[in-house]
Amino acid sequence: MKISEADASRALASLPVPFAVLFERGDVSVELFAPRGTDTQSPHTRDELYIVSSGSGTFRRADQVCAFTAGDVLFVPAHVEHRFETFSADFRTWVIFFGPEGGNRP
Repeated sequence: MKISEADASRALASLPVPFAVLFERGDVSVELFAPRGTDTQSPHTRDELYIVSSGSGTFRRADQVCAFTAGDVLFVPAHVEHRFETFSADFRTWVIFFGPEGGNRP
């Protein structure tokens, strides 16, 4: 199986939501996420990775804020408040949800 960013971006552009679920199997889900104007996410029930494919901005995870740019990887444990606070118009990120509901505990 292959998912190209170009195909994923075209699929995303046709949806009324800012994400496209592209692959799901077992405890893994892959999405492309491109918020429009404001990121309105709420905490998720599974651990997740963001792999920024384009753009830049700032990301908040609980009380931490960091700058990000294309190529960066961001991790968010399950149930932790997070969002992209500022981002460029070309911002897109792959999202990988993984592991059990409730997240993996260290």
